Amino acid sequence: QVQLVESGGGSVQAGGSLRLSCAASGSIVSINSMGWYRQAPGKQRELVAVVSSGGQINYVDFVKGRFTISRDSAKNSVYLQMNSLKPEDTSAYYCYANIRRSVITRTYTDYWGQGTQVTVSS
Repeated sequence: QVQLVESGGGSVQAGGSLRLSCAASGSIVSINSMGWYRQAPGKQRELVAVVSSGGQINYVDFVKGRFTISRDSAKNSVYLQMNSLKPEDTSAYYCYANIRRSVITRTYTDYWGQGTQVTVSS
């Protein structure tokens, strides 16, 4: 079994900052990419940022220069530092990890956290 546990969401005023954390635990052989998505009510889930096992990082355009993703592979953890938050950043944020669980097969599977709410008021 694999579990992703997120923390760090909350409510802030526009211009404020929050830091999200996500830790993966359980039967894990290795983790490929880790990242963050978000989903607002009535909208599709969208990518925010992703970091590969090799450290390559990609951000969606609307967070570039404001959000920073980082990863601690030793702790199977990924973080999202969010600065200069805007009301349009209000959403549930979901952590994901592409995880290999078997030492026999090379299959990687996406796992998701339960989501943490970020609310930005104007």
